[in-house]
Amino acid sequence: MKIDLLVAEIGSTTTVITAYQLIEKNVEIIAQTESYTTIDKGDVTIGIEKALKNMEEKVKDKISWEKFLATSSAAGGLSMTVHGLVYDMTVRAAKEAALGAGAILKYITSGKLRETHLKQILKIKPKLILLSGGVDYGEEETVLYNAELLSNLPLDIPIIYAGNTAVKEEIEEIFKEKNKNIIITENVYPKIDHLNVEPARKIIQEVFSKHIIHAPGMEKIYDVVDEEVIPTPAAVMNTTELLNELYGDVLTVDIGGATTDIDSVTDGSPEIQKILVSPQPRSKRTVDGDMGIYVNAHNVVEMIGKEQIKKDFENYEEILKNISPYPQNDEQEKFAAYLAKFCFLTSLKRHAGRIDYIFTPTGRKKVAQGKDLTAVKTIFGTGGILSRSKYKKEIFESLKQLKNSEDLLLPPKDVTFAYDKNYIFANIGVIANLDKEIAKKILQNDIEWSEKK
Repeated sequence: MKIDLLVAEIGSTTTVITAYQLIEKNVEIIAQTESYTTIDKGDVTIGIEKALKNMEEKVKDKISWEKFLATSSAAGGLSMTVHGLVYDMTVRAAKEAALGAGAILKYITSGKLRETHLKQILKIKPKLILLSGGVDYGEEETVLYNAELLSNLPLDIPIIYAGNTAVKEEIEEIFKEKNKNIIITENVYPKIDHLNVEPARKIIQEVFSKHIIHAPGMEKIYDVVDEEVIPTPAAVMNTTELLNELYGDVLTVDIGGATTDIDSVTDGSPEIQKILVSPQPRSKRTVDGDMGIYVNAHNVVEMIGKEQIKKDFENYEEILKNISPYPQNDEQEKFAAYLAKFCFLTSLKRHAGRIDYIFTPTGRKKVAQGKDLTAVKTIFGTGGILSRSKYKKEIFESLKQLKNSEDLLLPPKDVTFAYDKNYIFANIGVIANLDKEIAKKILQNDIEWSEKK
């Protein structure tokens, strides 16, 4: 059987491969299979081959393919440190660029680097450093000072400069003199109240694609795939931006074993825009690395409180002992959904901005800070539990029981819920880089709506 398109999502524990066939003007999923990711064996292609063998057994035929694409969150991802001038300005802009590209932020500093900062960077051993600082033709001293210090670190890694454009030639010279791999891109914060994160985001993804072939177990990946591998979180962000084109203001929730990720694409409401004190990117991603329903299940239990959990699950300790990414019975699945509700609501509240009050010479003034989600029309769920669990609707419906909090800029209670029924949002994000219209067709066929559209 000749398959038009294969897409692999290579996770830290499992590798899922989906086969797509282009039939006239439609796209159909032929099969989806998985196997354990074989990073530990030093060769990720072993797991891919096993998943392909499972696919041949499923379709009862030998398969070949026209195109093979992949996303990956295996091999530890792309760990980064970010260094800027003022935290609420250039540092935050650089952070948004890094998270939107699917990077793992290990350390953030603002202002002039100190010896303790440099020691921490060396301890972390990042795969990439992002240096920013200053609006265009603004403050220059800090970013030049930081560039000198970073150029002396004994690290053979790429450094991205996304700061004041007035000193980009000097920055380039500082790093090149030390034989460092310096990449110059547009300023992430070119002027006050203006974010410009897309150019840096694209560069980070390109660096990820080059880095992935040197990660342990991933060296042979391009023996199998035909295009650049992109980070799975970045692919999900791409899909969320497609959802925005199709359905307006949207938000995607991905509850995994170790993290809960939220991507939102919205400009917010005009009323909130008028009182917003600092700019927010239209596409925003947050990652809560302390909340997941498998690797971080014990952590979530601690946050909820053992006494509270015991009211609903008297034997929760026994369930925790046998916890698995693949629940073996209804009780385990129900417990995973219980944890997922907490992850969903807590991450949503962390992602959302809030209303604050400040005192001015003319009296108290109402202001908004952070990401405004009040205009979000649809919340989409992806990841294992929000794609496959029979409790997925119950998880999202918990938003409607959330006590009103007037200071949080949350989605309205009448928001629509929808789900990635085939667990392919990451696939769609990488397919969109190849053919956006095909990606949209697959996406529209994949969505399961809570209410009929």
